[in-house]
Amino acid sequence: MADRPTAPRLRRLPLTAVLGREAPVAVGFRARLLGLARLDREEAGAGLLIPRCAGVHTFGMRFRLDLVFLDERGRPLSTRLSVPPRRLACFHGAAAVLEIPSGGWEAAR
Repeated sequence: MADRPTAPRLRRLPLTAVLGREAPVAVGFRARLLGLARLDREEAGAGLLIPRCAGVHTFGMRFRLDLVFLDERGRPLSTRLSVPPRRLACFHGAAAVLEIPSGGWEAAR
């Protein structure tokens, strides 16, 4: 499994296995709203799973993200690679989004 996040706010979240990595799950309004925003790349670890989500923003990001939109079984529906800060991304019908520091998706495949 991939690296654990070092950011305190991510370490408090429950973990789940998704696409061959162990990632924190964004539970609660604050975790869902902030995602990986305002963190340094090293603090993000393997990323963040945001359930019940079909779209995310990258406002407040300090690094680019790879976004993987997942179906209800956790299978990839669509990916957006190297999404820069200050963007919106969505995929109609997605059940969750996995936010990964850029380069993490290709490295895991």
